[in-house]
Amino acid sequence: MTIVKNGNEELVLKAELPNASAEDFQISVENSVLTIKGEQKVSYAFERSFSIPRTVDPNKVSAEYKEGVLTVKLPLREEAKPRLIKVDVAA
Repeated sequence: MTIVKNGNEELVLKAELPNASAEDFQISVENSVLTIKGEQKVSYAFERSFSIPRTVDPNKVSAEYKEGVLTVKLPLREEAKPRLIKVDVAA
């Protein structure tokens, strides 16, 4: 599993989990902890938990499973994103 920062917008976790289906996963966020559980009826079961920064908006976490890769997107809260401050020129 890898976690990368996608610009200033979100963190992205990717896990290679071949021969599974989206129904095999349960993903939750509680008290700044992301937990991914999975069970494939025939071969394996797993559970991984990650502490996530408080800058992540837990209400906007999403997940997608495609071609053997589980992708979990952890968007940052608006107040955590950097913003540019315009400097006005005084007359």
